[in-house]
Amino acid sequence: MNNTRFATAIHIMTLLAHNEQEWLTSDWIAGSVNVNPVIVRKELINLKKSGLVESRQGKEGGVRISKNPEQINISEIYESVKNTEILGKKNQNPNPLCNVGKDINKNLSLLFNDTDDLVLKFLKKKKLSDFSNQFV
Repeated sequence: MNNTRFATAIHIMTLLAHNEQEWLTSDWIAGSVNVNPVIVRKELINLKKSGLVESRQGKEGGVRISKNPEQINISEIYESVKNTEILGKKNQNPNPLCNVGKDINKNLSLLFNDTDDLVLKFLKKKKLSDFSNQFV
């Protein structure tokens, strides 16, 4: 993942963990992350689809965490925003006449999948509460 989506999502979730009972606005969250509120809203959509946050509209609206931070694995946050392979993209058109080129993407897929599995196993052992408690 060569972008800041995961960093933004875990920042959002940490803020929500620190304010469990409050409805926070995307503008307020964006102020902490120091990004445009549109970016926060995009990540909140993914976090909501994953069941990690809930939202309500209106004057008293906003977003809040939907589970206890002790019940949320960091892997859930990662999976909610992951959109690329950890190691990047494969070459689109390797030479099929080359001994390496003809099988490179098949072998890269295995390597990429193994790497992704290792990251997920590691993040499943980490709780949002443990990460969040570093900021007390």
